[in-house]
This record gives sequence, C-alpha cells and structure tokens, in this order.
Amino acid sequence: MKTIKKIMGLILMSATLTVAFCGCGSDKADSSSITIGIPQDLEDSLDPHVAVAAGTKEILFNIFEGLVKPDKNGDLNPAVADSYEISEDGLTYTFHLRKGVKFHDGSTVTADDVLFCIQKNADADSSSAYASAFSNIKEYRAEGENIIITLNQKDTDFLQYMTMAIIPKSNANPDTNPIGTGPYKYVSRSPQENIVLTRFDGYWGEKAHIKDVTLKICASADSIVMYLLGGSVDLFARVTTTQVDQLKDGNFDILEGTMNLVQAMYLNNAFEPFKDERVRQALCYAIDRQEILNISFAGKGTVIGSSMFPAFGKYYIDETKDVYKTDLEKAKALLKEAGYETGLSFSITVPSNYQPHIDTATVIVEQLKKIGVDAKIKLVEWDSWVADTYVGRNFEATVVGVDASQMTARAMLERFTSDSGKNFINYSNSEYDAKFAEAVATTDDAKATALYKDCEWILTNTAANVYIQDLAEFVAINKKYTGYEFYPIYVMDISKIRLK
Repeated sequence: MKTIKKIMGLILMSATLTVAFCGCGSDKADSSSITIGIPQDLEDSLDPHVAVAAGTKEILFNIFEGLVKPDKNGDLNPAVADSYEISEDGLTYTFHLRKGVKFHDGSTVTADDVLFCIQKNADADSSSAYASAFSNIKEYRAEGENIIITLNQKDTDFLQYMTMAIIPKSNANPDTNPIGTGPYKYVSRSPQENIVLTRFDGYWGEKAHIKDVTLKICASADSIVMYLLGGSVDLFARVTTTQVDQLKDGNFDILEGTMNLVQAMYLNNAFEPFKDERVRQALCYAIDRQEILNISFAGKGTVIGSSMFPAFGKYYIDETKDVYKTDLEKAKALLKEAGYETGLSFSITVPSNYQPHIDTATVIVEQLKKIGVDAKIKLVEWDSWVADTYVGRNFEATVVGVDASQMTARAMLERFTSDSGKNFINYSNSEYDAKFAEAVATTDDAKATALYKDCEWILTNTAANVYIQDLAEFVAINKKYTGYEFYPIYVMDISKIRLK
C-alpha cells in the first residue's frame, strides 16, 4: 500500500489552532451568539444525501462531515477518518476511522454507520449526488474499524466523494431530524422564520467559537439592509454592490471573495424556440456580459463562457468567454435563419430572494430588446423555483447560479448528460454524452481532463445556456466578529467565526 496522506487528529488540531488563533490572545470558545441572514428556508430536505439546493448544503456543511472534509484551500483533510491509504494501482481505498467520534445524539460512529451511508448512496434508485460516482464501487467492507473500498476502475476524483456525510444508521428520519458529527448540531426550525444551531461540545476536533447560531430567513432581498442596520442580523453573505454602498457607514466589515458558481441564463432546451441551436446562439450574441457586470455589480465578477468557474483550475477554459462576443447583427441573422425574423417572446423565471439574479435578468431583458426579443421576468419564491423549475422543469428560461457539491469536473458537467436526473435544462447531445462517458471511464488523468474540456467546448459551441459570470461575493459581517473564510465551494464555515 502507498500512503497518500496520514494525519493524526492531534497534529491536525494543533496546526489548525495555531493558524486560527494567531494574534487573538485566547483559544477558548466564545459563549456567545450570532444571527446569520440566509435568503431561503431549508425546505428541500435536511438529509445531506438528498439535499438539492445550494443554500441548504451550504448550511448542512456545519452539521455533517465525511470521512474527509475540504478546507478553505479546497484540500481534503481527514475528518471522521483520521487517516487513509490508497493502493498503488489506485483501486483500493482504506480509511481508518477516528476513535471516539460522536454523533450529535451522543452515540459513537461505527464502521456499520459508514457502510450504511455507502450503501444508501450507491443504491441505483438513490437521488444522491454521489450515486453516479458510487456506481464504480466494486466492493466495500469493514475490517474492524477500517473501511475498505475497492473500485472497478481507477477514479482520480473518488476521494472527493468521500466528503459524503456520515449519519447514524439508527436515524429513521434524517430528512427532518439531521444528526451528524460536525461542529454544530441542529436544534430547531421555524418554517420561513429561522433555523437554530448550537455548538456541539462533543466534537472531535477544534470546537466552534460561537455557541448559539440563529439562521434568520430573509426571503425579501429588500429587507436585508434593514435587518443588518437594525441589528437583527449580524452577518449576510452575498450582498449586492448597492447594498454594500448602503452599509459602508454602518458597523460592518465588507469582505470580498468569489461565489464559485456558474451564473447563466439557463435555457429549457425542450421549449420550442430553444430547441433550435441558432436561437440559443442568437441570445448569446445579443448579451453583453461585461455590461451586466458593470451595471449590476460595479464591474465585479469574472466573465465565463461555459459550465466551469476559475477555482476549478486545470478544468477551467478562459477562452470560452470569447466565443460569443456581442454582435447584434449576427444575433438578428441567426433569428431570421431560424424563422424568428420578427422576434420571439419568453419568460425568465427568477427566485425572488436572490437580488443578484434579479439584477442580472433585468439587464438581460433590456439587452434582448435590441434584437426584437421580448423577455419578461417572472419572480417566484424559492420553494416554487426548486419544485417547478428545477425538479418539474416547467420553465422557459431562468437566471440562477449552479455550483458543485464536490470539486470535480464530473460534478459540474454530469448534469448536462441526456439521462441525468439533474439535467433540468433538458440538454441532449450525443457527442457530449459520449465524451463525458469516456472521461469518466478513463484512468488517465490528463486524458480525462482533456475530455472534460471537450465537454465544456460542446456546451459553449452549441449554446446550451447563456453563460454570464462567476459572481463576486460580498459578505457583510458585524465588526465585533472576525474569522469568516471563503471556500472554493459553496459553503459557509460558521465554526471559524469568533468574537474579536
């Protein structure tokens, strides 16, 4: 066996504490509270294996952990497992469970719990984000407190999927009663009002600094500044540049990072006009993405041209952004060629609790008028967007941001394969399906990377969607707190926040 990473819990905790408390003067957890504003209730499911909404998974990150866990740099560190080994041929993973890890109900994590989670996610009928990757598992078993997983073929991304949350086998209702091993445990939920968490003092690692956390639902984008300035909310992530200006003289620090998602006008390829590639391309040529950034985001953000964002490093193709440079005459010609010389009309469904998407859609509507396209914004509540747009696929176009639950190209691109349950835009392209399948099947990382890039180019060249940007992220945090960290995936690590 070749040891890839072996980090003992004490060493990991010591290193983390050194960084976290440099210059702070104390390493004691704060007996304090914080109220964090979030734009929607956690309504799809509290079961981490089936949760769909990015906003839900963002919060569940604090409650659950996998055998490994990502840090702010995107590196995977041991969590429920205190070390792991990968065989020389890349087919066998051996995870050594950390001794004495407790669930929030006080029970101890066992190998049986881990095997249960693997089985639950590997089930062919599972709606889990891990189901596809887990179909490559040949065998999994426990030897004492060691978990041994053997793959059918090498998968260089497989370790990313070991971030799968470990939950107790005994929990009969994980969708409403979340029990994990993370630094915070679930206390209660008042629908459309708040979710309450409290520090888990039995946590195996560095304890969270803030004791009590209230996640306040701020479903109306117009109310966010009022809540912040009025003192009922201490922190809100993803405030707009307009809101930043309104908060400048308040008692807040404004932090800037990136959202690490693909914002686009996603097109329902089953909707009659958008079945025609020429229509989709016409919309791409009509949009001026830099103007969108300038008008709605004070020039902040990164223009992108496919379903990948810069944090993905080797998979990201910056050149895709140059394929559709604004060309109104070419856009009109394509519409004429497709039989829409006099224009067309459609609706853009936008979740009403996400001001950045509303602002983006507003500019798009004005830009499309220049080629005779009449687009109208249809504001819906978040739960309706999830049920009708994402799950029901009952929409024409929508402006949202799509993220990845793992830092893998597969997680970003699998949703556009013809038979994917996540393919909410109904995209169907045989060449894309073939390239994706080949990428997943190969054991050569360089070849897989090239094939995933081929997939990105196909999405771009066929104008699967109107790609816009990876949004800049502004976080407003009351000046009495510090420690907020940006991650390369869509999560919020509350455990690192502390009083100054």
